[in-house]
Amino acid sequence: MEHDVAGAPRLTESAGAVFAVLAQAGTATRPQLASLARLSKPTVSSAVAELEGVHLAAHSGTSSGGTGRSAAVYRLGPAAGAVLAVDLGPAVTRVRACALDGTLLAEATGPREEAADVVRDALSALRADAPLRAIVVAVGDVTARAEEGTVRPATAKAGPVFDAVAVALPPGVPVHLENNVNCAALAELHEGAARGRHTFGYLRIGVGIGLGIVVGGHVLAGANGAAGEVARLPYPWDDGLEPRHEALEDYIGSRSLLRRAAEAWPESDGACPRTAERLFALAGQGSATARAVVDRHAVDVGRLAAAVTAVLDPGLLVLGGSTGAYPQLLPGVRAELERLSWPTEVVSSQVGDLGTVVGAARLAVARGVQTVTQASRTKD
Repeated sequence: MEHDVAGAPRLTESAGAVFAVLAQAGTATRPQLASLARLSKPTVSSAVAELEGVHLAAHSGTSSGGTGRSAAVYRLGPAAGAVLAVDLGPAVTRVRACALDGTLLAEATGPREEAADVVRDALSALRADAPLRAIVVAVGDVTARAEEGTVRPATAKAGPVFDAVAVALPPGVPVHLENNVNCAALAELHEGAARGRHTFGYLRIGVGIGLGIVVGGHVLAGANGAAGEVARLPYPWDDGLEPRHEALEDYIGSRSLLRRAAEAWPESDGACPRTAERLFALAGQGSATARAVVDRHAVDVGRLAAAVTAVLDPGLLVLGGSTGAYPQLLPGVRAELERLSWPTEVVSSQVGDLGTVVGAARLAVARGVQTVTQASRTKD
């Protein structure tokens, strides 16, 4: 199915401003739009008429005021279009399509190796005549910005899967690569454990490790787009030991966690857990061996948290990821962090596995609105 990717119509500055606030509000009356956009009521009336003329806004009913007078309510029109968010996770691909007001239009999930089909499933659920305004692809290795006119992950980790997904994406739509941990941090900021906090760190512990840094309500990307790449911290760091490339990630990641469990597991305890989920379940059920492995993992994560706190002093650390989000880690992480650093609040993620695609969708919506409003160059 071919999707419309026509460019946005050229708008006046006031129409672009009204479109942006309408997308954020979802629905609004003209007086509300005037207040939100800080424009006069006549200017807003003219802007709304302009948006309706190109189907970027539409009448959606009336609202009764306290004086008995009613006001027309507006929403985004059919020409506003949609955006696509793709999370290329280590095992699972998640895709969401949203309207420019954030409304969920379609979603699909499947194995990483079937990522292209997952994208096609989400696209097939959209109206073919709805313009696609932006696509955000979340990957784990964005360490440099793509050159103008090209879109590729910065390293080979996501390359083959990304290439397959790129073929499934409609041509002509702006595609933006984003770090998956940064996307999850945005989800925590707006919908999760960090709501109401403008500065915090999101520490993901899973197959890999990563840090999303939020300062003043904005994600810190860094000069190379690599801020928060804690996998690159030197490790081990001791006399006679040479730090290895991403050795810290190899040590703290879930594969090593399960390897340590296998090394410590006595035959008398039965079958050794083959997944982190099973390991944590056994620890919760009272297995002394599982509990010891989990407690040691909490200490290791606590030491990484202390390194993060020493540099950022974030005030709040949110633990996420396939192993980091388990609340069983919290006591040990908090204790080790308190031993090594100053008081810092530590909580578990509230958005879970959906965090990356939720944050990517939020970024895609912002990009999509920008695609429409950046054409607003005509003076009123």
